[in-house]
Amino acid sequence: MNAFDLMVIGTGSGLDVASDAAEKGLSVAVVEEGPFSGTCHNRGCIPSKMLIHSADVMETIRTSDRFGINASVQSVDWPGIMRRVFTDIDEEAAEIEEANRSNPNITVFKGSGQFTGPKTLEVNGESIGAETVLIAAGTRPMVPPIDGLDSVPYMTSDEALRLTEQPESMIIVGGGYIAAEMAHFYGAMGTDVTIVNRGANLLRMQDHQISRRFTEVAQSKFDVRLHSQILSVAPDGNGVRMEMSTNGGANTLVADKLLLATGRISNADRLQVQNSGVEVDGRGFVSTNEYLETNVPGVWALGDIVGRYLLKHSANLEAAYVGHNMFNPDNQVAVDYNAMPASVFSSPQVASVGITEQEAEKTGTHYVAATYDYSDTAYGASILDLDGFVKVLADPETREILGCHIIGTHAAMLIQEVANAMRMHLTTDAVTQSIYVHPALPEVVQRAFGELEL
Repeated sequence: MNAFDLMVIGTGSGLDVASDAAEKGLSVAVVEEGPFSGTCHNRGCIPSKMLIHSADVMETIRTSDRFGINASVQSVDWPGIMRRVFTDIDEEAAEIEEANRSNPNITVFKGSGQFTGPKTLEVNGESIGAETVLIAAGTRPMVPPIDGLDSVPYMTSDEALRLTEQPESMIIVGGGYIAAEMAHFYGAMGTDVTIVNRGANLLRMQDHQISRRFTEVAQSKFDVRLHSQILSVAPDGNGVRMEMSTNGGANTLVADKLLLATGRISNADRLQVQNSGVEVDGRGFVSTNEYLETNVPGVWALGDIVGRYLLKHSANLEAAYVGHNMFNPDNQVAVDYNAMPASVFSSPQVASVGITEQEAEKTGTHYVAATYDYSDTAYGASILDLDGFVKVLADPETREILGCHIIGTHAAMLIQEVANAMRMHLTTDAVTQSIYVHPALPEVVQRAFGELEL
């Protein structure tokens, strides 16, 4: 058996810990089945945002007449769009892998691994053991059980990000952030998009006012089928035919492509973590304590596979804590997840931090809430953002910021100042008493806080 000081399974944020250990002179085994640098870099947040920028440019051109500019799109270089994104991404992944292979303290094992016992993994027939193990193998797209699915060429987000030809039509199943972002990209580029969602609104995990507004905007752009149940799918020429029920009424959809955007599931089952003695929760994610150590001493986990937040910045945060706690057993620090922001790079963008109003009501949290429309600020009116607004929640007694939820232009950037204030445990005064540039879009955040009845 190959013995190491540390074994790291997965090369996303887990590489930060592997690098720290190698610098300390420890022998490190790095196990990776696919390209180095993890989901975010190769088939998640980085390529999707690069593709979405093309969609944002397209949308700007197509709405330019609202600002007195007559512009049109002559053509779309689909292969060129894909090359711009994936040439750099693939090259960087290869460079990161080569850097690890050239490190004298790191041994790379390329392939899928399965636990065969406590702290023992088998990769391509080789047995690897280590005193300390870090499980950071992430998640994969969930494929729901649908009658006839095996007979059609469906996609998940992994394939949808790398299509070599643009489809004329696409059915997207799901109503979360992946569905929202993929609908924006393909729809803006000219694909006829239909969204099929079983719930009453898209982005249902967002604050209800945000999800309702987002759904209304989506309905003005796409064919959105809410309250829908998929009965079956079948081939239709080179495409897909879907039989479904919407509000109890049967109907049929036909499209070139079928994209399943129904969430993600843990890769713990593929690793066969049960053979290592590591426990998982009811959803199949690896269970850890507040320091990110599992029930097996010396076995740690971080990132999507622990299921707390499926966000790259959360995984990076966890990597910093694991790196400290693993090498400082007498001075471990619990992970501080306070004020974890999240964004959806759709059109309009959506961003949030803290609790939603429905969460406050469910937990009995005492709060006040207020909203402010983009269009009621000078800059918001100038860019004609008629759908955007900011919603904030705060404790009326302590003035603690409980949450902020934004839909509209640059929501992903506007949320950051509130996340920073919450992270530092500042009160609403940090926003209301600041001096904001006028006219600039961040004023809408300050105005929302100013509407709170404190």
